[in-house]
Amino acid sequence: MKRMLTLKRVILLVLFVVLLLIARPFTFVLYHWYKDPAPTPYSRTGYSNDASRISETPVDTIIRVAGNRDEAIDQLVQLVHRAAGTGKNISIAGARHSMGAHTISRDGIILDMTNFNYLELDTASNLLTAGAGARWAQIIPYLHQNGRSVAVMQSNNSFTVGGSISVNCHGWQPNSPPIAGTVESFRLINAAGQLITCDRNNHPELFSLVLGGYGLFGIIVDVRLRVVPNVMYKVQQYVIRSEDYIKKFNEVVNSGKPVGMVYGRVNINPSDFMQEAILSVFTVDSPSELVSLKETGFKDLRRAVFRGSANSGYGKNLRWKLEKWSARLIDGKSFSRNQLINEPVEVFQNTQPGYTDILHEYFIPTDSVVRFIEVLRDIIPQHKVDLLNITLRNVKQDEDTYLRYANREVFGFVMLYNQAITPDGEQAMKALTQTLIDKAMLLGGTYYLPYRLHATREQLFKAYPMAGDFFAKKKLYDSLELFQNQFYVQYK
Repeated sequence: MKRMLTLKRVILLVLFVVLLLIARPFTFVLYHWYKDPAPTPYSRTGYSNDASRISETPVDTIIRVAGNRDEAIDQLVQLVHRAAGTGKNISIAGARHSMGAHTISRDGIILDMTNFNYLELDTASNLLTAGAGARWAQIIPYLHQNGRSVAVMQSNNSFTVGGSISVNCHGWQPNSPPIAGTVESFRLINAAGQLITCDRNNHPELFSLVLGGYGLFGIIVDVRLRVVPNVMYKVQQYVIRSEDYIKKFNEVVNSGKPVGMVYGRVNINPSDFMQEAILSVFTVDSPSELVSLKETGFKDLRRAVFRGSANSGYGKNLRWKLEKWSARLIDGKSFSRNQLINEPVEVFQNTQPGYTDILHEYFIPTDSVVRFIEVLRDIIPQHKVDLLNITLRNVKQDEDTYLRYANREVFGFVMLYNQAITPDGEQAMKALTQTLIDKAMLLGGTYYLPYRLHATREQLFKAYPMAGDFFAKKKLYDSLELFQNQFYVQYK
């Protein structure tokens, strides 16, 4: 009887401990799911804003471009002539996920291109023609029905084609250059109101300037993109020390296997800040049969865990433990290429009043990646910032754009911060940005231009030696400076 009583007590104690261990993470996640506010509009009437939610600027008017091709082209040509006659500036906007008012000109005309989103696929040449306002969320299901997929794009589907090529985005397709490398041609309405076609043979200089040109050389009407087959991938995830990232990447990605997608994540939890990484590798699973697109799974749970990590050491530690657990859970599972890229940014987007999420990205040469991780590990804790996420993406040399960030093979460090919408929050982020830009350049790297305009003019011209010629050619092609945005105004 005594032994039975002792055994019962031990069992009760174990159950009590297990419940304690489960209760805190469960209540933590439940609390952040419950208190998560609904998203609000970016800006008020008479103003325009972007995804930063801190770029609100008064504008003259916002014009929604027609969806019909001929009607839209006539509308845009007339608008260019009218703006030139009245001295009004034009800015071009899509999903507005740049963060430095790159789609806004003070007291100017804002073109909302999102209605202009037609799609046509030439299956013989594997070329997709897309209206500039088409979002990847529309394109991916359209291609999926035809057994095709996007060759290079961002990791989320919320952005527009015109915006993606205007910032010359890159993806998590390894050993690939930025999206400019997949552009066959595009049609542009220039500052003279002419509709022209640009490719590598016709108007090649303008082709190079518009790709990654932030809407400063004209209105992109539509784009012809090379597409690839949609295939099934089998995932393998490796939890490694962060200093072994490049070694492991070369071992598993450059081993001759048909690897199609890769991304890395470096931990940001306080317990062992930036000491570990997860490398996710997606290899072609040729025997697998393609499956239909599905809704992203566990969206509410994943969002609650992610948003709960903002301003919370416990939340960051919990999230990293769950990420390592899920890495083991999905090992060996198969996913289609389209399924992997078909996730909206809204799953993780900040909707908390008084706060916003701000992106940084630094492009670091392969042989300096480990050193940059050490730099981040040392510098970030010295600043009053809340780092939420770091992912690593491999990018091959860019041969197409003028204002290029990948002059050789680099790894993009995509960094997401939670920032208070206050003068102090903005100043802290500016100080960190300028410090990290200097450190990146010392290692032979550079930084990405679509985010907050915190870099000094000297830093921009040092990081992008071709910037002087870029701005000179802007005046050559657009002498009235008709196409403008806050990026141009600050750095020209």
